[in-house]
Amino acid sequence: MKIGITLFTTDRATPPAELAREVESLGFDSLFLPEHSHIPTSRRTPWPGSRPGKNDPLPDYYEHLHDQIVALSMAGAVTERIILGTSVTLIPQHDPVWLAKQIATLDHLTGGRVILGAGFGWNREQGETHGVTFAQRRQRTEECIAVMRTLWRDDIAEFSGQQLTLAPSRAFPKPHQPGGPPVFIGGMGPRTYRAIARYADGWMPITGRGTLDGRIEAVREAFSAAGRDPRSLRVIVSGASEDPAKLAQLHREGVEQACLTIWSEDPLEISAELKRLAEVAHQARQLF
Repeated sequence: MKIGITLFTTDRATPPAELAREVESLGFDSLFLPEHSHIPTSRRTPWPGSRPGKNDPLPDYYEHLHDQIVALSMAGAVTERIILGTSVTLIPQHDPVWLAKQIATLDHLTGGRVILGAGFGWNREQGETHGVTFAQRRQRTEECIAVMRTLWRDDIAEFSGQQLTLAPSRAFPKPHQPGGPPVFIGGMGPRTYRAIARYADGWMPITGRGTLDGRIEAVREAFSAAGRDPRSLRVIVSGASEDPAKLAQLHREGVEQACLTIWSEDPLEISAELKRLAEVAHQARQLF
């Protein structure tokens, strides 16, 4: 099982190029970055990290995020080995043709080191700014990914869906990875599992526990119901436990990659955390 790092890369934190060099030099396998285009001041949509029954303030680091693709491009330019992942890209909030171009270019220039984590988006107000109807965001996500894949794969790409249409078109460069980077969908629950089985390569849950409590089996059952080989399911855990024994348990459950989270924005604290987590990763690998 690979072990990577994820954190909120903000304008107050370690710059992406410097961060990526340190992540790679310490032996981690990947760097995954989140995104939010902006944060509407309305709190009509509660923060998912709120305590039950509360509408806790949204931490202000959400407002300070660097652009995800620009940051990963800077990270890719100064590294040679680490995977460059999104955790997650809010797919329905993007123009899929432009996003396909950005991801294809990043994958092309980095020799195929990209993983696309896909999210539906939890913030209604944010999505509305981008013209997304909340109830239709899942369908739009599926169609966006279909548009992106035909652009990545086909010399002449085209698509016709309920929400999106792409007239026959050419787009280059193609990604380094044939057919494009693998797509992992974040979230929990049967509806999400069915979506993964229909059109994704894998699942990207967030859990700080040392087990997925049989949920991998539920996703594999969705794969079987969709006529796909359940053994082909790929799983990346974000926000993984820092306990080496629990990381080893995730490995035994079939997780291919676990991402450890750094919450600080202070560059000195980030560096210290990277060194501490590198030792956690070393101890965990001894148990695999």
